[in-house]
Amino acid sequence: GPGQAEMYAGLQELGVANGEDLKETLTNCTEPLKAIEQFQTENGVLLPSLQYALPFLDLHGTPRLEFHQSVFDELREKLLERVSAIALEGKVEERYKKLEDLLEKSFSLVKMPSIQPVVMCVMKHLPKVPEKKLKLVMADKDLYKACAVEVKRQIWQDNQALFGDEVSPLLKQYILEKENILFSNDISFLQNFFSPSPKTRRQGEVVQKLTQMIGKNVKLYDMVLQFLRTLFLRTRNVHYCTLRAELLMSLHDLEISEICTVDPCHKFTWCLDACIREKFVDNKRARELQGFLDGVKKGQEQVLGDLSMILCDPFAINTLALSTIRHLQDLVGQDTLPRESPDLLLLLRMLSLGQGAWDMIDSQVFKEPKMEAELITRFLPLLMSFVVDDHTFTVDQKLPSEEKGPIPYPSTIPEAFTKFLQENRIACEIGLYYILHITKQRNKNAFLRLLPALGKFFDLAFSDIFLHLLTGNLTLLGDEFALEEFCTSLFDGFFLTACSRKENVHRHVLRLLLHLHHKVAPAKLESLQKALEPTKQSGEAVKELYNQLTEKLELRKPSPAEVTETPSMELPLPTVPTPASR
Repeated sequence: GPGQAEMYAGLQELGVANGEDLKETLTNCTEPLKAIEQFQTENGVLLPSLQYALPFLDLHGTPRLEFHQSVFDELREKLLERVSAIALEGKVEERYKKLEDLLEKSFSLVKMPSIQPVVMCVMKHLPKVPEKKLKLVMADKDLYKACAVEVKRQIWQDNQALFGDEVSPLLKQYILEKENILFSNDISFLQNFFSPSPKTRRQGEVVQKLTQMIGKNVKLYDMVLQFLRTLFLRTRNVHYCTLRAELLMSLHDLEISEICTVDPCHKFTWCLDACIREKFVDNKRARELQGFLDGVKKGQEQVLGDLSMILCDPFAINTLALSTIRHLQDLVGQDTLPRESPDLLLLLRMLSLGQGAWDMIDSQVFKEPKMEAELITRFLPLLMSFVVDDHTFTVDQKLPSEEKGPIPYPSTIPEAFTKFLQENRIACEIGLYYILHITKQRNKNAFLRLLPALGKFFDLAFSDIFLHLLTGNLTLLGDEFALEEFCTSLFDGFFLTACSRKENVHRHVLRLLLHLHHKVAPAKLESLQKALEPTKQSGEAVKELYNQLTEKLELRKPSPAEVTETPSMELPLPTVPTPASR
């Protein structure tokens, strides 16, 4: 067929006979058998010793094709080994000259499946495949597919669009994987989005594939960073910032100095990576990070755009915010004001750079955002006063109360606190982490006090990362779900206010109820089931979760038969606490 002809097309150029030649010989001859014998002699394997061996194989019924094929396979293996050896021996220019000559001779056979591996192997070992050959490979889908990544890199570095087509599905997959973790049906305060260590995350499929595609090629690395910046600008999706840091650290793990030494964020990211591993910024690393920020020279401010993207990675923000809460607690114990703690000020400075990443890259104005003095002189002291209220209440509870009645837990929040939450993103971030902190401590009083303020947190309180962490921590307050007041504050006061306009909040509430429905008072559960019913506009995920919840609740309803019959003479069984049903 035409495929055959094309496959062997290159042989004639090399003066090697092919099927077409045989056909011609046979068409124009008088004695076909003699012609075939002559063709075999002329085009067979030229080894005198074979003259006697071949008839012997014929007697054993081994087809000549099989014999030639096995000789051919042997030779090809040897040739592949030889090519790889040439690539390593002798003077650089000489070895590449040899490989280039070999490529010239063999390229015309690149379509022959049996020879293709050899041609591909030669190209793989050439640091610069001739432009003309690259163009031919690029123009042919099958050849392009068969190419080694070393050759593809040479094609990609001058074809951003083609490289973009290869990278794009990987980036989509990456974002999807992150969202699947945030919306996972497993809810736990022990295992959450931030549990995997940086090293573990970098072993992920997408990071590994991108690392492999980039190799040591700075140009391709820059292209990927450009894609990530563009996508971050287009979508505001912070997971692109995580990938930016993971990619750099993955190349760092492989000690690819060609790239690490030219990325101005390398040392900063490396140091921050160690903090993320410990989920804390200690004093020594704080000094180091500060050194990098203070060391940004005039004329190099553009690096701030990159640093801000590294700091906007949710794993970085998580570490900075957790460290901030720990510092604030320490300050309460030491009777120190926030403005007197250089470590705390540095944490705020980095939080503010991370929070400002999108604006900085969008506006292309590379300077550190100004820190509001009031954040430090008024907001943080207010937060510290909550910690103090909490201590005081706990101590009061323990004092013998003769004449005084029980002291109520302070329930109001200063107006100024709420105002900060509405106007300052960093105040918001720290406030949210304080709420996560008290929930994790099972501190119901403090949680209920701050809950009314939650709706005031920009939309940060409705972000997937916060809701993922909050739902996990709320499992620690499971028993409180039996109380009307607690449920009303949490659901009516917070979750349900946003469900109708925010699909993701709807999903997180359903996740939480799937996990804790058996703890909720039946009357409340019924009204929640009504309130959470999907609308026509609801997406598939919401409908799916709602159906799962409905099924679970159906199973819980006792059947009428069970309610009426009580077994008469049975011995009472010892009561064994049942494990909470999932």
